[in-house]
Amino acid sequence: MAETAEQAHKVPGPRKLVVGEVVSSKMHKTIVVEVVRKKSHPFYGRVVSKAKKFYAHDESNQAHVGDVVRLEETRPLSKLKRWRLKEVIRKAALAPDVTA
Repeated sequence: MAETAEQAHKVPGPRKLVVGEVVSSKMHKTIVVEVVRKKSHPFYGRVVSKAKKFYAHDESNQAHVGDVVRLEETRPLSKLKRWRLKEVIRKAALAPDVTA
């Protein structure tokens, strides 16, 4: 009986991290990040790239289009958002005009 109680309180492993480029920041507190994964084809040996878009929560609206960011997996925040902005690795060369 004690073993089942201990199993119920397992500590989850580390959260997943991905690095990608912001492709949209038009939504309030939400960014869309495209993550490109490159892998060698098992038979032909050619490098194949696969791209996937992730919706991420950006609390302070600090990321803009073209920025390279690191995302951290989190609990579901909305229908599509399952990631949170952890840090901005590199800002875009030309920052967009901010109209306040």
